[in-house]
Amino acid sequence: MKKLFAILAASAVCYSSNAQELTSKKGFPILPEAGDLSISFDAVPFLDFAFDKTRIMSSSSASSASGALDYSIANNLVAKYMDEANKAYRGRVQLQFTRESDRNYVPKSGSTTGETVENTEATSSSEITIGGGLQYYRGKGRLRGYYGGEGLLSVGGGPSKTYTYGNALDANNETNSRTTKEKSGMTFGLGVRGFIGAEYFFAPKMSIGAEFGWGIGFENTGDGETTTETFDGSAVKTTTVKTGGNSKFNLGIDNAGGAINLAIYF
Repeated sequence: MKKLFAILAASAVCYSSNAQELTSKKGFPILPEAGDLSISFDAVPFLDFAFDKTRIMSSSSASSASGALDYSIANNLVAKYMDEANKAYRGRVQLQFTRESDRNYVPKSGSTTGETVENTEATSSSEITIGGGLQYYRGKGRLRGYYGGEGLLSVGGGPSKTYTYGNALDANNETNSRTTKEKSGMTFGLGVRGFIGAEYFFAPKMSIGAEFGWGIGFENTGDGETTTETFDGSAVKTTTVKTGGNSKFNLGIDNAGGAINLAIYF
């Protein structure tokens, strides 16, 4: 009898252990394992595109797919390395570079035939953010909670503007002074945040989840410059003056840009 109870107890333990190892119908593990790598990104653009194409709760026709990947506000890519089944090292990177050029046409100085020339305003900016931290998992089954902390470093420049004019600055031009360049100072930022979230594994090593955090951040923007050219009646003079920078301190709750994250482990 004692041997029978021992066999039944061992079988129950074995069954319980196997039940916790989630696998698909084809035998693939559902949850990430130690040694796995992961990338995750904002799934909101893809969800918007899917809802738009299926027209869920809408009677209007589907729109173009041209903007499905045009999501520049929360361009964060997060990579993770599963050190253990419930512990991961994670890194974050955001790279954003923009350049915009606006053109308009104005009358040509001295023209009596209605000729026009082109003025151009070019604006550029950049932002680079990197971060790293630890992430811990809790829970069983497909739905897993997680928590952790990370540090962030950011460097940015702009917006800076360059103005190009079709009319020369001379006696024929009614304008006697104009700005040719506005340059913002470089911005440096440091931050530390704690976070908590959840992931649901809807397929083998693929999850969708959301994250909320609380953090402290500090940013400092250096002095900028404004360049102006002036016509004094005989020659054009160029003057450059400094413009003030600023600093900013943040303390509060965030929701990772409102992102719903899609993660892939491999």
